[in-house]
Amino acid sequence: MLSFNVLDDLIESKSVLENFIKQDDTKALIEKAIAICVDSINNQGKIISAGNGGSMCDAMHFAEELSGRYRNDRQALPAVCICDPSHLTCVGNDYGFDSVFSRFIEGLGFNQDVFLGISTSGNSKNIIKAVEAARTRGMKSICLLGKDGGTLKDLCDVAIVVPHSGYADRIQEVHTIIIHIMIKAIESLVCNKS
Repeated sequence: MLSFNVLDDLIESKSVLENFIKQDDTKALIEKAIAICVDSINNQGKIISAGNGGSMCDAMHFAEELSGRYRNDRQALPAVCICDPSHLTCVGNDYGFDSVFSRFIEGLGFNQDVFLGISTSGNSKNIIKAVEAARTRGMKSICLLGKDGGTLKDLCDVAIVVPHSGYADRIQEVHTIIIHIMIKAIESLVCNKS
């Protein structure tokens, strides 16, 4: 028999999602993020995503669903995740781990592009540097954050914050929902325009 109550985790997960939904600006911020991504793609831009650990997995999931396929057969959409191990280890070795994402943006980010950074703490130094590099390149930045939004809340163009001070897994669960909403909308709005 399990030594913990599975229902406690389900109830906690539901509570974190409900608290996120109850924020006054949740809907508007997600819609703004979607509009920025759609505008970028419609103007020959791309979305560059990044995160650490589980958030890197979420960033990869976001990019592959756009460049591959989500729900519908349609054209591939321009999205890439900063996850190439040779890039990460090269930059990490030569410049430090805090620069692994910003160096990519310095080389491959352009003013029509969007940076999507994911940080459950809101304080990931390499995401902070990436947002700063994106601004220098004339790019918009969207961040999926947790807790109180941390430093990144005031640095990026759109900060979508999951207000949870517990473990990161609950924040990541809501981030996955946000990612799926964004992908579905981007797919629909870009590929079904008349």
